[in-house]
Amino acid sequence: MEHRCSSCQPVRPIEDWGTVYLRPVTDMLNRLVEDRNWKTGRNGYESGVLFFSYTSKEQFLEMAEWLNSLPVEWTDPLEVKICGEKDSPMMLPWLPFSQLAARFQNMDMVSIITQERFTSFMQPIVNDRESVVAYEFLLRAAPGEEPFNPFELFDVARRTGMHSFLDRAARIAAIRRSAEVLPRGVKRFINFLPSSIYNPDYCLKHTFAAIQRYELDPQDFVFEVVETERISDMPHLQRIFNVYRSHGVSVALDDVGSGYSTPEVLANLKPDFVKIDRGLIDRCDESDDKQRRIEEIVAISSGFGGVVLAEGVERREEYEFCRSRGISLAQGYLFGRPSAEPIAIG
Repeated sequence: MEHRCSSCQPVRPIEDWGTVYLRPVTDMLNRLVEDRNWKTGRNGYESGVLFFSYTSKEQFLEMAEWLNSLPVEWTDPLEVKICGEKDSPMMLPWLPFSQLAARFQNMDMVSIITQERFTSFMQPIVNDRESVVAYEFLLRAAPGEEPFNPFELFDVARRTGMHSFLDRAARIAAIRRSAEVLPRGVKRFINFLPSSIYNPDYCLKHTFAAIQRYELDPQDFVFEVVETERISDMPHLQRIFNVYRSHGVSVALDDVGSGYSTPEVLANLKPDFVKIDRGLIDRCDESDDKQRRIEEIVAISSGFGGVVLAEGVERREEYEFCRSRGISLAQGYLFGRPSAEPIAIG
C-alpha cells in the first residue's frame, strides 16, 4: 500500500462554513466552549473529540483567535482538524494545535505559501573558462508582490506544518521557470529540504511529473541539499539521493565545509556535485587554513568523481585560487547576482 504523508498535500483555504474538531477534550475546555454559546457536541466517529461548527470565515477566525488566547498549558496537548462541507473527518489528518496557532500569528507569510505567490530568480554558474553552464534557482517574491526573506518564509512553513508543501511547490515553480527561459543543455540547480521528504518514492513524484510535463531533460537537473539542521538520518538522505538518481537527475551537497556538511558527510554521501561553502571561499587566497580545507574537499571529491563548485566568489583572486586547485565551477557576485532573467557573460 502506498504511504502518503499529509504534509505533502495541498494546503486548502478555509471555507465559509465547516466544522472544527478538537482532542483530547478536558472538562475545563468543554465548559469554556459552552460558555461562548457555540454549537458543540461530542463526535460519534471517535471518542473524546469535541466539535463545533462555524458559518463564516469571520466566525472561524474569532474561534481560532479565542482558542489561541487560552493558557498554553491548555492548548499544547490539543490536536485539531478542520473539515469543509465535502470533507470526511476520517480522511483528514490530526494536526498539533500549535501549527494552527502559528498560522494565525503569521497570516501574511502563510498566504504567500498557500497562494504560491512566489517565483524563481537565477544566479549563473560558470566553468573554468567563465562560460555560463548552469543556473541556481532561488525562491523570490512573484512580480508585483511584497518581497520576503526566503529563510523566514521557510521558518514559518516549518512552524505551521507547511514546509513539505512549500518545498515541493518551490521545486515545481523552479522547474516551470526553467522551462520558460533556458534551452536544453543548461543545468538547473534546484534546492530541496531532506526533512520535508518523508517518503521519497511518493513525495518526489510531483517533481518528476513536472519535469516530464514540461518536456525537459532529466539530465539537465541537479537537486541540491540545503538544510540548516543536522543531517541525523544519513540512510534516509541516501535513499532520497537514490530516488533522484533513478530518475536520471543529479544531486549536490551544499555548504560543504561549514556546519554539518563536513568532509565526513561528503565522503559518505558521494554527491555528483560538491558546493564549497562561501565562508571558506571568502578571501581563501589569503588564508593557509582555508586553502588546506579546500584542498581536502577537492581531494575527497576527486576520489568518488564529484564535481566541485566554489560558492560566493566575489573577488578575482578567490576565483583564480580555486581554478588553480582544479575547481571547475564557480558561482558568486563576481559573475552575476540572482536575477529574474538569465544573463549572458562575456
